[in-house]
Amino acid sequence: MKILVGYDGSNSAKDALALAKKHATAFDAKVIIVSSLTGGSVTHAVEVEHATENLESAKKMVDDDGIACETKLLVRGMTPGEDLVDYAKEKAIDEIIIGIKRRSKVGKLLFGSNAQYVIIKAHCPVVTVK
Repeated sequence: MKILVGYDGSNSAKDALALAKKHATAFDAKVIIVSSLTGGSVTHAVEVEHATENLESAKKMVDDDGIACETKLLVRGMTPGEDLVDYAKEKAIDEIIIGIKRRSKVGKLLFGSNAQYVIIKAHCPVVTVK
């Protein structure tokens, strides 16, 4: 079994990672921690460095528990939601775990919702953590 965790270093992402560790232990699964940046002129080197540091820190937390783990930084010109869904399909992921933030309807309308995209479009079960 393979569990994908969408990770950006936020508190909700850390909670998602903690749940992924529990699921991985219960189902003898591998955890794949993924961060997504849009790329091109929208993404700066500092953001790539920060995302890389977040992934390394997250991997250490999982490795310390003896759980099989890998990380992936995606910079493919897509929104994070699209990136996670496409990557999950490419890698035959069995479960996606993501942290969510509470937003108003207007906030979702103005800024979109990557979590909503993942929930609707993913080919596998999606677990959300607040």
